[in-house]
Amino acid sequence: MPQTEMEKKFLAKASIFTDRGHSWRLEVDESIDPDCPKAGWKQYSDNTSARFKCKLCPRRWPSNWVKVFFCMRLKNNQGVVKVRPYRQSCNNCPGAKMEEPSISSENIDILLENLLENIRIKCYGEDLVRQNRQAVPLDVRSSHEPDNCQGCKDGICGGTLFS
Repeated sequence: MPQTEMEKKFLAKASIFTDRGHSWRLEVDESIDPDCPKAGWKQYSDNTSARFKCKLCPRRWPSNWVKVFFCMRLKNNQGVVKVRPYRQSCNNCPGAKMEEPSISSENIDILLENLLENIRIKCYGEDLVRQNRQAVPLDVRSSHEPDNCQGCKDGICGGTLFS
């Protein structure tokens, strides 16, 4: 299976941990349940901006409220991050499936910088001042649609109007 842009960039950025003798990998895992963390795993969620496209009609839409959930663990010098980007569905198509977000390269970088900061704090116990960079916003002209947001349905989104 080919690596996603996020996985490739993570490998490059996580190389900062090789001097500690640790290697890290990132994998997409749609089965992550924020309400049921596995023992030994640390959790972190972030918000980003992304674009969506319906597979049933020509509709495309931007959102500045896309939740991304991470679980991370460092064990035996091997770090693993599981990531779940939350999806949204088209409001024009009844029964539309949840579509994957298309996150810009710049916002992937921001997500990963925030993630690495959280790895350093949660897995290495570093005392850092959180930078918590914000995503580059998109031009959004409609309100967040909780009925079409997987994160809202799962109770972790908290999206707001015009996001």
